[in-house]
This record gives sequence, C-alpha cells and structure tokens, in this order.
Amino acid sequence: MHFILACAIIIILGVFYFYIYLPGITNHGETITVPNIEGKNITEVEAFLAKHDLRYEVNDSSYSDKFPPLAILKQYPAAGSKVKENRKIYVSVNRVTPPTVPMPNLVDVSVIGAEAILKANELKRGRIELVSWPFPTVKEMKYQGSKIQPNVRVAKGSVIDLVVGDGGSNRVHVPNVMGYTLEDAKVVIFGYNLNVEVNAVGDTSGVHAVVIKQQPEAEDNSTVGDVVELWLGKPGTVLNEDGEPVDD
Repeated sequence: MHFILACAIIIILGVFYFYIYLPGITNHGETITVPNIEGKNITEVEAFLAKHDLRYEVNDSSYSDKFPPLAILKQYPAAGSKVKENRKIYVSVNRVTPPTVPMPNLVDVSVIGAEAILKANELKRGRIELVSWPFPTVKEMKYQGSKIQPNVRVAKGSVIDLVVGDGGSNRVHVPNVMGYTLEDAKVVIFGYNLNVEVNAVGDTSGVHAVVIKQQPEAEDNSTVGDVVELWLGKPGTVLNEDGEPVDD
C-alpha cells in the first residue's frame, strides 16, 4: 500500500508539474505577434516594444540614405512572426554618419560613363556645368560647389557636379524619348549633355511607366546643360495642355 501510495503521489506531482505549473510559468500556448518597427527611430523602440511585452537588442549597424539616422533598417524576428512574451527582437540601426568612399577620377570620361561610375560608387550626379572645350567629356568634378580631386573621400550618397566640355558647340537637337522608361530616357538625354526633370502622372506604383510627354519636343534646339522635362505615366495616357490626363 505504501508503494502504491508513493507511486500515486509521484504521478500526481508529475502531472501537476508538467501540465499545470510548467506551462503556467512558460506561457505555454500563448504567443505575441511581432510588430513592424522598421523605419522607427531607435529612441522610440524600447517604449513601443514594452507595450507589446517585448524587448530589443542592437546587433548590427549599416547605412541607407533612404532612412534618417538611428532608424531601424531590419528586424529579426520579422514583423508578423509569433513569439513568446518578453522575446528579444534583434535590430539593425542606420548609422548617424554615412560611410565614405574615394572620389573616382571622371576626367576625360563621357557624361554617360561618369554617371555609371558615380552610381557604382554609391554617389549621385548633380548639375552639368558647360564650358568651352572641343571634347564633350568631363573636365573636372565639383563637390558642394568646390573642385574635388580624385581619391578624396566623400560620404556615400553625395552629389557630384560635373564640369563638361561643350564639344565645340553649345546647341543640340533634343532627342526623342517618347515611350522610353525613365532609366532608358536618362541614358539618351545625358548623352546629349542635357539634364532631366521628371513629373509623375497619376499613380505609377506597380505600373510599367514610360515617357508620355517631353518638353522641349524631339528635334527642338536646346542648349547643352538645359533641362528636358519628362512626364511619366501608363502607356497610352493622353495629356491636355495643362499636363493632366484626359479621360477616355
């Protein structure tokens, strides 16, 4: 009888421990949906996650010019994941100062080639300053209004202006880029040492947007360095004189 009673007590205690006590302290079966914190400033995250019974830890930092400094770039587990209460969310934070890259040498390079090199180095092309020169190539680079030498380090995402020769003439015929995508149109227009200004017509998200209007029009005369204004929209869209789509 004593043996049977001891076995019964052990079984009862085991059932209580594994099916009542242990699930209670580990929140067995209870989960929390991880909120989306990407884009939020790190200073807001602790209080925000505390409201959801979660914590965070910074495990990485990188840089993106699409987000402000100290913004959350990535999170793990991802938003929408199911986790236990008090789970730690690991985050990657945007750096306060961007990393730097050496200024590439663009002298004697065409405008199209210079833009490709700048893009490969995570830099942006700014304005084109036209000067009298027999070759339509880059004569020098400028950063924040001053001449910059190759290999000087600049922050990623910096805008670099180009001083370009006019090729012996400062008048060009505007190319026809109707029906082109924006990237294809830029390649052609920059090849003529002209600049681009873009207008979106309607909601172009998720749409194969193309050039549906340009000003000046194709074959008009323009001065090197001038702006060609482009309107991007759904193929077949017709615009009125004010640049607004005409209803069918």
